[in-house]
Amino acid sequence: MKVESIYRYYANWIREGKLKVNSDWNKDLKLKFTVQDPCQIIRKSYGDPMADDLRYVVKSLVGEENFVDMQPNKSNNFCCGGGGGFLQSGYTEARRAYGQVKLDQILATGADYCIAPCHNCHAQIHDLSELSGKHFPVVHLWTLICLSLGILGENEREYLGDDLKEVNMPSGS
Repeated sequence: MKVESIYRYYANWIREGKLKVNSDWNKDLKLKFTVQDPCQIIRKSYGDPMADDLRYVVKSLVGEENFVDMQPNKSNNFCCGGGGGFLQSGYTEARRAYGQVKLDQILATGADYCIAPCHNCHAQIHDLSELSGKHFPVVHLWTLICLSLGILGENEREYLGDDLKEVNMPSGS
């Protein structure tokens, strides 16, 4: 049995037509998105091929023209500063100081949203966004998948900005 990341499965399912996502919801909104490359999956494990799959999924969800990559990116991307248990370590000020590099990197993209496929990255980047006063939304990858499919429930939109709160709301919500 071969172990793979969920990003590879998502990419394959989209390519095979099994996961029928699209970016139509963002055609008029033209919201810009960037993506965090999680250290454990990209830098420490699967490398650039997995980062390419992640980008394929993101572009399928938001539109290729609405994706802005961080610089540097993929295997050379910077750590957010929250992984490896650092979020729970109690060294909040140090974690935030290390995260400043990631915050600056995200802000340099000019993106409206940051996609964080990793829960630790999500929590750290959300914290940095709020602490800095920039308040850009940080969303999980699965949130955008569900939004694209029209199945993201009303109670699952906490991390969306006001511009997406009502987009593709499932009927009956």
